[in-house]
Parts: sequence; C-alpha cells; structure tokens
Amino acid sequence: MALTLPEAAKLSTTHLQRGVIETFVQESSILDRIPFMNIEGNAYAYNAEGTLPGVEFRAVNGAYSESTGTVNQSTEKLVILGGDADVDRFIQKTRSDLNDQRAVQTAMKVKAASYKFQNSFFNGDVETEPLGFDGLKKRLIGAQVLDADVDGAPVLGTNGAAAHDFFDMLDALIAQVPGLNGSNGAIYANAQIAGKIRSAGRRIGGTEIVREDLTGKRVLQYNGIAILDPADDAAGNLILPQSETMGASTDTSSIYAVKFGQDEGDRGVTGLTNGGVQVDDLGELQEKPSYRTRIEFYTGLALFGGKAAARLRGIKNA
Repeated sequence: MALTLPEAAKLSTTHLQRGVIETFVQESSILDRIPFMNIEGNAYAYNAEGTLPGVEFRAVNGAYSESTGTVNQSTEKLVILGGDADVDRFIQKTRSDLNDQRAVQTAMKVKAASYKFQNSFFNGDVETEPLGFDGLKKRLIGAQVLDADVDGAPVLGTNGAAAHDFFDMLDALIAQVPGLNGSNGAIYANAQIAGKIRSAGRRIGGTEIVREDLTGKRVLQYNGIAILDPADDAAGNLILPQSETMGASTDTSSIYAVKFGQDEGDRGVTGLTNGGVQVDDLGELQEKPSYRTRIEFYTGLALFGGKAAARLRGIKNA
C-alpha cells in the first residue's frame, strides 16, 4: 500500500526520523500529498496497455476474427536523493544554548532535498542530470500538452472575456486528466499566476479559499481542486518560471493538472520508494571532531497512465 509522507511520519519509530519527514512535508506542496509506493529492489517493472484487441459483430453461425491486444512493459528506476550534515563538536557544544545546531543543520539539509525533489518533479531531465529522474515537463507529450494561444494568453486581461477564456482553458486542462478531483490531485501554478487566478475568480466567480482536508492549509481552489504553488528551487528560482517561450512571447508559464494514485491501478502519478526516508545518526567521525547525520531517500516517479497529468503552456502574468 502506498503512503503519503504525512502518513509515514505517523508510523516513524524515532523522533529524528519523524522530524525529518515532517520537515519534508512542510517544505513541499508535492511531498505533502503524493503517495509513495514501496517496492522491492531498485526498479519497478509494470505492463501498460499498448493496443486493444479488436471486437466485431458476427452473423449467426459465423466466426470472429481472432485478435489480441498488445502490452508494453515499462520500467521506472529508483534514484538516491540525500546528503550528509556535519556539525563540529565545538559548535554543537558552544552554540546549542538556543537551538540544537545538529537539528538546525538537519532541517536545512531536508529543506534542500525537498526543493530538489519538487523541482525534479516538474523539470527533471536525465539527459542533463543522469542520476535523477524525468519530470512532468519531459514526460507529458501529445494531447496532454495544451497551448493557451499562439503567443500565449493572459489570465485576467483587460476585460472579462479574457478571464472567461482562461477558465475555459483551465476546464480543458482538467478534462485531460480523467478522474481528477479535490481528494486525489491538484493544479500547480506559480505564485504570480495563482494571484491572477484569484483576482479573476473574484471578478467572475469560480474560485474560492477553503480549508483543505488533507493538510489543513488554506489554499486557493477551483471547482474543489487545490491550486498550489511549488515555489522556488534551492537557488531561489521559480520552479514553474515565468520565462517560457510561446510563439513570440518569452514571458509565459505553465500550469499542471496532476492526479495522484496509490498504484498502477489508479492510473495516476505515484511516487516510488524502497524503505522511505532513511535517517542515520552516524555519531562522531573518526577523521575529524564532527557529528554527522545522513539523510537518504531512495525514490522515483511513475506515471501509471497516459492521462495521469496534463500541462497548459503559454500563460501570461497579466
């Protein structure tokens, strides 16, 4: 059974591990809800439908033309995400009167790993980072990528017509992810675009701010589906930048609709792991007088369906 990280935190056996997992959750609008399916080994192989078999009407005493469907085997591998946090004995002894310095460094390491995962979730590309995994931007193709307009389109514009057009596009995006609703997925947009959606919603209706059951956060919603900001990467750059090129425009962004799933039967986006988040207190090192904490997450990403997610390109902050 797949578990989200908030659920995994409840089952953690040590305070250190629980704190690390909770920090992952606090720092990510993806890791606080995506289910992680625990697998054996370092990869997960599964069968995906290729083509369906043929069917036909037959006459009395007639025969069917035999045909079979095709199945394609796909494989998703695990990657290793993590790092070591060292704190000198002197610092731990002399500067922990207000805050435990090891705890501070561990939290910062977890925050960096959280940023890394959520950036890879959208922008990961094994061609440029072979030890990582491909994100949605690279995985989504064909009908799962919608274009707002030849040169992009605003959310709000200067009149009500532009806002109505935008919500029509948002409806089309959601329609490309069958079964997406407020309890199993989300819409992702950067903070600038989310602000314009909120403004458009105030003018023509369709958006509301409610308390989300899953995390208890107050979030913008459209038709009951949370609109979330994946925020920045560790360097402070927008994970969903407002600098994508669409036709003659170089100031557009993308909005993603994502349905999460527990396993391949849900035909959604599912995280993969072997053992969850691993936290080891390695104690004092022999080669130097420092304490080391190691955090590792054997993880991966799977799209168990061609319509598990969709992307709308060319959205202007206007």
